[in-house]
Amino acid sequence: MELNPVIEMLGRKLRLAIIGGGPGSFIGGVHRMAARMDNRYDLVTGVFSSDPLRSRRAAQAYGVEPQRACSDVTEMLDAESGRPDGADVVAIMTPNDTHHTYATAALDHGLDVICDKPLANTLEEARQLYNRVRQSGLVFCLTHNYTGYPMVRQARAMVEAGDLGHIRMLQVEYVQGGKARPLQREPGAALPWRFDPSRGGPSVVMGDIGSHAHNLLRYITGLEVAQVAAEMGHIVPDRDIDDYAGALLRLSNGARGSFWVTQAAAGVENCLKIRVCGSAGTLEWWQEFPQRLTFRPLDGRVQTCTPNGPGSLPLSRRACRIVSGHPEGFPEAFANLYSDAAEAIAARRSAAQPDPLALTFPTALDGLKGVEFVEAARQSSQSNGAWVALS
Repeated sequence: MELNPVIEMLGRKLRLAIIGGGPGSFIGGVHRMAARMDNRYDLVTGVFSSDPLRSRRAAQAYGVEPQRACSDVTEMLDAESGRPDGADVVAIMTPNDTHHTYATAALDHGLDVICDKPLANTLEEARQLYNRVRQSGLVFCLTHNYTGYPMVRQARAMVEAGDLGHIRMLQVEYVQGGKARPLQREPGAALPWRFDPSRGGPSVVMGDIGSHAHNLLRYITGLEVAQVAAEMGHIVPDRDIDDYAGALLRLSNGARGSFWVTQAAAGVENCLKIRVCGSAGTLEWWQEFPQRLTFRPLDGRVQTCTPNGPGSLPLSRRACRIVSGHPEGFPEAFANLYSDAAEAIAARRSAAQPDPLALTFPTALDGLKGVEFVEAARQSSQSNGAWVALS
């Protein structure tokens, strides 16, 4: 990644605006790090908090010029659209209930968008936003960051190359322990937004991590979930939000799958894991050990793939920054999405052709598919696990 295709196409870096992700936000720091990593963006403005004072203090800390520090999203978008050096792209990292509103506003101002998942909290809003993106012709990157890992891209390329043969079965799980304890809060204190269904969505576990697991299986296999039979609910007593979901899947090619996600597995950290079984072999990948992709061919020895190692395919090599044997992980995966989106945005703005390898990042369509899956799983769970077809 020594050459910077954005500067080659535009003659400058992309001007980035940020909504959300201010002080105290883990994911905000990850986004800003990802934007800096490959030197393709300049942060020029932002609304970093719903508190105007905190937002302006954050802007100062992040190097935003005082006259471009804003406390209101509409104010910022209007101001940037009127500047000859206005923002090119908006990155959104706010609670789930605002993704639709802020993304739509950014598109209406002619700005490309990078947005945290889920695309929206409701299927109606997800469809509206997907259609708006299509009509606009703008770039929309949804930050399912696990698709940025080199070995996940290696897995996708191997499936596309036919190394697994016909996909027959898959297992995907995302297991965390962060919500294993009951919520402790002061009497009268507001609920954290993830515990409020009006803000976090109808199923917090599916919006937070189920959407990642669903996207990962689609990204690697290229298949869609055709039918789902699910159970969703809470394991921790006296809780009003979902912290568990399990499902059986029927895939678009006839393959069968299983799906399990929870945030209430005491002691577990961040275990996203997928196994894809085909007629010619099986692939296995764990996020907690992201450097290794295991391939078990039907007739042959087990093979271990590593970033930039022997047998790395072009889609995987594109996602590597350092030499073989050195670790790359979560921030770098995020940065891969930012870099790919930057190349697509620069190509659109300069009427150039981007590298096709830059165009596998998740989009509004992936977001729509994720919300459709959550809704189908909810319908199935409410019908005692009956099979529900996805459109």
